[in-house]
Amino acid sequence: MIDTARPKRSARFYAVCIGVGLLAGLMSGLFGVGGGTVIVPLLVLALGFDQRFAAGTSLAAIVPTASVGVITYAVDGHVAWIPALILAVGAVGGAQIGTWLLPKLSQTALRWSFVAFLVVVIVSLYFVIPSRDAELELTWITGPGLLVLGVITGILAGLLGVGGGIIVVPALLLLFGTSDLIARGTSLLMMIPTAISGTVGNLRRSNVDLVAAACVGIAACTTTALGASLAKLVDPFVGNVLFSVFLVFIATQMAVKAVRGRHQR
Repeated sequence: MIDTARPKRSARFYAVCIGVGLLAGLMSGLFGVGGGTVIVPLLVLALGFDQRFAAGTSLAAIVPTASVGVITYAVDGHVAWIPALILAVGAVGGAQIGTWLLPKLSQTALRWSFVAFLVVVIVSLYFVIPSRDAELELTWITGPGLLVLGVITGILAGLLGVGGGIIVVPALLLLFGTSDLIARGTSLLMMIPTAISGTVGNLRRSNVDLVAAACVGIAACTTTALGASLAKLVDPFVGNVLFSVFLVFIATQMAVKAVRGRHQR
C-alpha cells in the first residue's frame, strides 16, 4: 500500500519537492513553525502522496529546516535554550499519549475543537502586541507551565499530526508574555528532538520517502534564514497580523478535514 503512495522519480517530482521546500522554509523562518502544515498538503495534492506518508516525509524534512532556523535566531540571542528543552521533553512524552488516544477519540470532534482554539488565538493576536525586549525566564511557575505546554503540544501532534509551532508560538506570546522572536526561535529548537524521535519511528514503519524529504529539507534550508531575517525586520504587530493570516490558513485546512471526515462517516 505504501508503494502506491510513492510517485515516480521525474523532473516534475524534484521540481515540486524543491518548490515545496522553498515555501516551507520561508514559512518556518518567518513564523517559527516546522513547515509541515505547508509540506503535507502540497505533497498530497501535487504528488499524490498518501496522507500518512506525506506526514512522515514532512517530519523528516523538518529536522534540517528547524536546525537552520534555530541557528539564525540564536545568532541574535533569540532562543531560550533550557525552556525549549523542557518543552521538547513534554512534547516527546505527550506524543506517545496522543498516539495512544488516537484510536479512542473522534478525529472530527478533535479537529473542530482545534479550529475553535485557533480562532481564539487569531482574535487574541490583535489585542496582544509582544515586546521585543521580553524574555522567557525560568521560575517555579513558568518551568512546570512549559512542561505542561509541551505535553499538550505533543498530545495534539500525535492526535492531529500538526506541528508544535502553531501551538507553542502563540502560547508563549499570549500566556508567557514572551518576545515574538524568542517564541519563534524557541519553538524551532523544541521541534528538532521531537521531529528526530518521530522520524525514527516512521523509518521503522517505512513511512518516509527519504529522497523527497532530502529535497524538501535541503531546499527549505536555503530560505529559512531569509524568513527569520524578515521576521526580525517586521514590526511586532505586523508580525502578529501575518501570523494570524497563516493560522487562518491552518484553521481552514483543519475545518475542511473535519467536514470531509464527518461525510465519510
